[in-house]
Amino acid sequence: METIVLFRPVGAKELELIKESGWKKFPPRLPEQPIFYPVMNEEYAIQINVEWNVPAYGSGFVTKFHVDKSYIQKFEVQNVGGIIHDELWIPADELEEFNDHIIGLIELTKEFYKENK
Repeated sequence: METIVLFRPVGAKELELIKESGWKKFPPRLPEQPIFYPVMNEEYAIQINVEWNVPAYGSGFVTKFHVDKSYIQKFEVQNVGGIIHDELWIPADELEEFNDHIIGLIELTKEFYKENK
């Protein structure tokens, strides 16, 4: 089976829920979150953590995972800025199906924390 590698910047609460799943799935979206957006490269996931998650929440984490390529191709890549800013928009009500197409485990690749000053 051919896979695509995706990344997702997450906060501490979401990371804990991923751990609780055995590193197998992403948690359901909150009511105010209509889409789940994995990103297409680690550089963009790092940028989101450094520029938004760490200043807002004190920490940020990058996850990496593989998804069945034949399934994921039904979602159009969305560019939301510069050349690295590619992401997929998965409707929240399709997240469980998306999780079913993750191949292997979700990996934690990077951790970022606000420096104490």
